[in-house]
Amino acid sequence: MKATNQKISVVCFGEVLFDVFSTHKKIGGAPLNVAIRLASLGIQSQIISRIGNDEIGKELLQYIKDHKVNSDSIQIDKDLKTGEVIVQLNDKGSASYTINYPVAWDKIIETPEDEIIVKKADALVFGSLVCRDSVSQNTLFELINYAKYTVFDVNLRAPFYTKELLNHLMHEADFIKFNDDEIYEISEYLQSPFHSLEQNILFIAEQTSTKHICVTKGSHGAVLYYNNQFYYNSGYKINVADTVGAGDSFLAGLLSKLLAKEDPQNAINFACAIGALVAQKEGANPKINESTIDSFMNPIKNKQQLK
Repeated sequence: MKATNQKISVVCFGEVLFDVFSTHKKIGGAPLNVAIRLASLGIQSQIISRIGNDEIGKELLQYIKDHKVNSDSIQIDKDLKTGEVIVQLNDKGSASYTINYPVAWDKIIETPEDEIIVKKADALVFGSLVCRDSVSQNTLFELINYAKYTVFDVNLRAPFYTKELLNHLMHEADFIKFNDDEIYEISEYLQSPFHSLEQNILFIAEQTSTKHICVTKGSHGAVLYYNNQFYYNSGYKINVADTVGAGDSFLAGLLSKLLAKEDPQNAINFACAIGALVAQKEGANPKINESTIDSFMNPIKNKQQLK
């Protein structure tokens, strides 16, 4: 497999937290999950966020460092606690979330150092959840102005979004990633007359002047619209443990290839494979190396090589 360009750098902005399950807890937050997966794929990744001055905050900070993500832009709040999310899984492994508020990542402040970091990076990744508080929202809006390439990872977590917010972030984005439920909900917001997935992708691309859009479809793979062309992957058959973080690893895999100027079809195949491998395991950030991904995507080729 082609080595990922070591010079690519990505900054992720937003929530860092603990996902609290009924029997255990795991570190997560969509921007952090993306940053960790990017780092595992050889991308220089950095996270801009805020934690509490508490024990779980210290644990989270060490975890970020252990996963080779630059933690220089992690702010420490003296008053608010490190974020926690209560995760409930249904019998199919799909998650629902109760997100505590307010917590430290709601109060990410703008710094001159972060402006410089964002200017230098190849991409800035952000979601909508971090905008539930005006402090972090205003910081994001400022940092977007300095980014070369903006990636909006839509994460609709009711009641923490509005039509106006989503519309603003989509207009600011060079790349938008939805799941299929999210794109249909937002298309309805925008009064789309269309019913098919492709028609709604084209509708949003036109409405927001966005040339790059990706929609994940769970076990059925994903659709990528990239520079006026559609690319498809129909998914991989797996036994799902839980879906937490699968979409985040998908996005990281996709960006790692697209930012390296690789073929978009190869990029979406690679991304779907990573997403599937994560969904087979518990938690958002299981260790997965590129040889595992290659073997998963090309089992026959790898078996022949072993003979």
